Amino acid sequence: MTRLTHRARTVACVAALAATSLALAACGSDDAPEAPAELSGIFADAPVADDSLIADGSTMAEIREAGTLTVAAALDAPLLSQQNPTDPDEVEGFDITLAKLLATYILGEPTVEIVPPASETREALLQNGTVDVVFNTYTITEERAEQVSFAGPYFMSGLAVAVAADNEDIAGIEDLGGKTVIVGANTPAVEAVPEHQPTAEIVTFGTDPQAVQALGQGRGDAYVQDYILLATNAAANPDLKVVGQPFTEEPYGIGLPPEDQEFKDFVNDWLRAIQEGGQWEQAWADSIGTAVDSAAPTPPEIGSVPGS
Repeated sequence: MTRLTHRARTVACVAALAATSLALAACGSDDAPEAPAELSGIFADAPVADDSLIADGSTMAEIREAGTLTVAAALDAPLLSQQNPTDPDEVEGFDITLAKLLATYILGEPTVEIVPPASETREALLQNGTVDVVFNTYTITEERAEQVSFAGPYFMSGLAVAVAADNEDIAGIEDLGGKTVIVGANTPAVEAVPEHQPTAEIVTFGTDPQAVQALGQGRGDAYVQDYILLATNAAANPDLKVVGQPFTEEPYGIGLPPEDQEFKDFVNDWLRAIQEGGQWEQAWADSIGTAVDSAAPTPPEIGSVPGS
């Protein structure tokens, strides 16, 4: 139920009207329209908003009328939002699963239309109505919050620790005292590791592949880098594992159109519902959780960071 497009909302609306015309034509024919597919997996028990929560004229009502949630999301982000090379219509990962859960909450089914953004275009896509929401490792900042709204945060990334898959001595940043720690040159880890572990010996490498190779060669005891990047590396390299939770904070938020408090409150209520219902944890376990050697993190408190 994923559609990919680079078109603006106006084109999507025309398509929706055309689809409506076809549906009406089908009702007048001898062939009965197909019944909606029965939801399965994570979507089978996902919450669906009561009609009373979809006020006339609201953003939610407009999305329901369009019949699809238009999402700015990547197509090339492993574990988060990645297009299946054998089935281009299928996009999988933590971010896009959450987007489909939000679509289910509004529409009753996980129908999304994906607009791949560039980092610098996300605000414009929300401001001009091309997309309804952004799920794109979109870090909440006060500067960005002056241009768009944020629901969440829904996930807390940050710096984390990776080690060789057979290492049983290191379970996180707390075990790196006196160890040789690999970091990327000009990354936040250069300063963050000594702040947390002053006795650690820092070894820098220019690129992520060089750092991963150095860890595999035993030239360091651990590699400290962004949690999501490490999880991606671990998913592709069975000799590597991510241990513990991030020890710095980078709050990911759901980008929303500016000055739409009603929609923001609605999305935050949905986030609470999937956290309480277990869908958030299941989405994490099916994606990021497959590549890290730790339990699911506790979701960050909604509204807990400046700009949220």
